[in-house]
Amino acid sequence: MTTKAAKGAVNLTDLADRYGSDKGSTKHRYTELYHMLFTPYRNRAIAFLEMGLQIGGPEHGASADRRTTDLPSVRMWLEFFPKARIHGLDVSDFSWFAADRFTFHRCDMDARSNIARVAVDMPDFDIILDDASHASHHQQNAFLELFPKLKSSGIYIIEDLRWQPEAYERPGITKTAELFRGFSQARAFRHVDPAVEAEFAALAPDISGCFLFQVRYDRTRRDQVAVIHKR
Repeated sequence: MTTKAAKGAVNLTDLADRYGSDKGSTKHRYTELYHMLFTPYRNRAIAFLEMGLQIGGPEHGASADRRTTDLPSVRMWLEFFPKARIHGLDVSDFSWFAADRFTFHRCDMDARSNIARVAVDMPDFDIILDDASHASHHQQNAFLELFPKLKSSGIYIIEDLRWQPEAYERPGITKTAELFRGFSQARAFRHVDPAVEAEFAALAPDISGCFLFQVRYDRTRRDQVAVIHKR
C-alpha cells in the first residue's frame, strides 16, 4: 500500500530538481538526507549559511571574477525555509541577486583571515553548509572560524569530501574526510599540522555527534558528506 504526502508538503529533492541544483536526484542526492535533517527547522526563523553558490568557480579553472548567472540552491533554501534568513558566501560576485531574506558575503577562502573578517558581520547560525571550493584547507579553516558561530544544537555540513581541486589543494595536508572520519571513530582529531590539530581538539567538546555518508549512500564508496552536530 502506498501513502501520499500530506497536501501542501514540500519535498526538498523536488525543489532541488526544479531549480537545477546538483544536490537533488540528478547527481548527488544530498537532499534526501537534508530533507530529514532540516524539516524540523522548516517553519522556524532560522539563520542559514551556504558557502559556494554556483558550480564552475576558480576550483574548476575559472576566474573569481567570472560572470555568475544563478544561485540554484539559494532559491531552493528560500522556498524550503519560508521564515529563514539565508546567507551566501562565495569568492565570485553574487551581489546582483536580490531577495528580502538573502544576504551575500564575498570572500576568498584561500586565506583564513578573510573568513575571519567576513564572520564578524555574520549572525550566529542554526545551519552551516560548506559547498565551496572543496579544498581541504578551505574546509578546515572555515570550520575553525565558523563552527564557533553555530548555535547550540546546530548542524554543520561539509559536502564533496572525496574531491579536492588541484588548483588549491596543498600537498600533504590531512584530508577533511580523514580528519572527521577519525573523529567519528575515536572522538579525537589527528592532523599533520600540530597547531591545526590543537585547534580542532579545542572544539571537540562542543561536538555531540559526527556522521559521514558515502557517495550516493553506498557504503562501498568513499566518504562524501560530513554532518557535525553541536552540543
